[in-house]
Amino acid sequence: MKPNGTDRHRVVVVGGGFGGLYATRALARRREPLDITLVDRRNHHLFQPLLYQVATGLLPAGQIAPPLRHVVRKRKNVRVELAEVTGFDLERRVVHANVFGLKTLDIPYDSLIVAAGVNQSYFGHDEFAVYAPGMKTIDDAHELRRRIFGAFEVAEMTSDPVEKERWLTVAIVGAGPTGVELAGQVRDLACRSLRGEFRTFQPSSARVIVLDGGKEPLATFGDQLSGKARKELERLGVELKMGTRVVGVDAKGVDIVDSTGAASRLDAYITLWAAGVEASPLAKELANACGVEVDRAGRIPVQADSTLPGHPEVFVVGDMMTLNNLPGVAEVAMQGGLHAANTIVRRLKGEPSVEFKYRDLGSAAAVGRFRAIVSVRRVHLSGFPGWVVWAFVHLAFLTGFGNRMTTILKWTRSNVGRGRPEREFSVRHTGGDLSTPTAVRSIIQPKPLPLLDEFTATEADEPPAATSPN
Repeated sequence: MKPNGTDRHRVVVVGGGFGGLYATRALARRREPLDITLVDRRNHHLFQPLLYQVATGLLPAGQIAPPLRHVVRKRKNVRVELAEVTGFDLERRVVHANVFGLKTLDIPYDSLIVAAGVNQSYFGHDEFAVYAPGMKTIDDAHELRRRIFGAFEVAEMTSDPVEKERWLTVAIVGAGPTGVELAGQVRDLACRSLRGEFRTFQPSSARVIVLDGGKEPLATFGDQLSGKARKELERLGVELKMGTRVVGVDAKGVDIVDSTGAASRLDAYITLWAAGVEASPLAKELANACGVEVDRAGRIPVQADSTLPGHPEVFVVGDMMTLNNLPGVAEVAMQGGLHAANTIVRRLKGEPSVEFKYRDLGSAAAVGRFRAIVSVRRVHLSGFPGWVVWAFVHLAFLTGFGNRMTTILKWTRSNVGRGRPEREFSVRHTGGDLSTPTAVRSIIQPKPLPLLDEFTATEADEPPAATSPN
């Protein structure tokens, strides 16, 4: 009998992303005596591959962010804790967590799965984050939406043609899938959805400029598909500045250096960052706890079965781990989560662990309206056939039948017609759950929840003493 007074095996899953949620659901379906605790500082599972469509007004946030409690509501052996993990005691097998500063939690486990994902990386220049937001959370997407649609509104009221051009210039740093898909949607928004809505300029005059140090956009797809992606982006009117390094970002533009070393300035009032990621700080916490070093991207090296060295009961999956040069894609996290869950069940049956073997299911990226490129082993698709495969794959992995059906309707309205109904935004920076570095977040972040300061300022239950109006 275990210390909890039962024979049930306690599994703690940190992170409700692809790896964590897939592991939780796989374990919850088993008949073995398992109690699963899912811990996340957010109350929802986020389908990040479609986050750019929230930023550009095509989808509402709720369609790609179902509540974790709702997803696992039928699994009575699953408990969801809304808390932020702060550390690990690997010897005592305890996870330390904090609930909005109101209380701390010590969550014991027999097996631990850590799938906390990644944050935005600015390659040592965290100061860029103030002017070039990334896109890793729902609030990130809302902030990008605020900047994109707000720029069109300000341009409408600007009489100076030079200032108008700067407001209508969007610089996107990074030509990977996120940058390319975002660029295509912004151009489609400007050329189709906003047509006829402004009086002092043509929305199609907006410039979208992609900056990247590589030779081709979507370079990981191979030369053939990368070339097709370039042609499609250029057809949409996206300007590609490849072989370009960003060396400075401020409120009025971007400083760049090209492949010859020549420096120049790009005047753009809207800069969006899609250039890199780094592992969650929890990877460093785990590394310190077990005495290993993280790599340059903050990822922790793991054993062949995705466990920590010296701690076979601790699994690290997804973007937090480094193993066999696996790519940082959703499929690795999904398969890693399933592998961890299956390994836990195998051990309960007295069977040995097996190595984690990743099965490459291919890659897909939407380049524009009814246009995508897909690479699945030797099969390469582009154009409309590629878009059909891209749409099927994203719908298949989207959580919830209702969300899939509603997404199809939204896509139909936007792609066949011109509608983008999700265009509301705040005229002021609302902060929130942003993926900015800690130093930047402390400047722009509001309170975690309304009135929390009043609860944590004093330990007394009585209300604070009244003060003189003078």
